[in-house]
Amino acid sequence: MVTDSQTLTFEPMHPRHTILAVVALALAAGCHKPPVALGPAPMSGAADSLNPARADSIARANAARQAELARAQAEQDSLRAVRDREQREAAQNADAMKVLAATIYYDFDRADLTEAARSLLLAKVPVLQAKPNIRIRITGHTDDRGASEYNLALGLRRAAEAKAFLVNNGIDASRLTITSMGAEQPAVQGDNEEAWSRNRRSEFEPISGGANQ
Repeated sequence: MVTDSQTLTFEPMHPRHTILAVVALALAAGCHKPPVALGPAPMSGAADSLNPARADSIARANAARQAELARAQAEQDSLRAVRDREQREAAQNADAMKVLAATIYYDFDRADLTEAARSLLLAKVPVLQAKPNIRIRITGHTDDRGASEYNLALGLRRAAEAKAFLVNNGIDASRLTITSMGAEQPAVQGDNEEAWSRNRRSEFEPISGGANQ
């Protein structure tokens, strides 16, 4: 504490010291500038949500992409369905032609039809009805016993019996041609009943109309 009796004495500063002090104060003031406030970084999702036109454009693009995928899938399904149908039809046609070509057999020296032969002939009827453009050649055969002339006549009678059965079951006679080979074209070789029974037969061959008709 300074009393009345005491006198404060200030010693004047040298001009050079005064200049240095002012410079120091200026530098200190510059070093303590407040930091510049930066706003938060923009978020792309938020920006997009605030842009209805952009969102609508993206939605339309996605819808167009989904529509294209659906169209491509529908095309593949259609092609697959066509292929499957063609395969089924081909398999059904192959089965039908096997039925149509099935050989029938006869007893020794007989031309009348056995029950097994009638069953096979009856199975041919719906195939011929479903394929009206097909014409059939029926060829009668015999085993090698007997004279050639007799066997040719027996083979023809066998083919005629098969034709008559089909005609009686609704097949147009003009679609059926008969012929005989007698014993000239055996199915198997041999001089025993097993071979002979395989050679006493009538065979069926499509001669027009095509497999797919």
